[in-house]
Amino acid sequence: MNFYIASSFKNKGSVQRLAKLLEKQGHIHTYDWTKNERASSIQELKEIGQCEKDGVQRADLFILILPGGKGSHIEMGMAIAFEKKVYLYSENSGLNDLQNTSAFYHLDRVDKFMGTLEEFFHYLMKCEVATHV
Repeated sequence: MNFYIASSFKNKGSVQRLAKLLEKQGHIHTYDWTKNERASSIQELKEIGQCEKDGVQRADLFILILPGGKGSHIEMGMAIAFEKKVYLYSENSGLNDLQNTSAFYHLDRVDKFMGTLEEFFHYLMKCEVATHV
């Protein structure tokens, strides 16, 4: 299974931890944006944007770790448009707070999970095994 993980730079550690757990199970990370520094030019932004778009497009499943920035939400929009399976992860129930949530978090193809990152990993494995049986 190919996967892409979107989030904000402040969640870089969580993205890296989850990616390592998935890779240990033999899954392929389509693009690791955490290896990038913040872009210092429009050309760099363009190149990163293309790599991220390609990564989302090659993924079988898309994961958004909240809180995310504007880029990660654009990536989620692409994943929905590309008809990818979307998993939304939050440590708490904030994604259900009407003041802060998005209508797109609640689409049928978006699977929401709240808890620890390790619990989320196990949930992903259970869901993905069930869909590939």
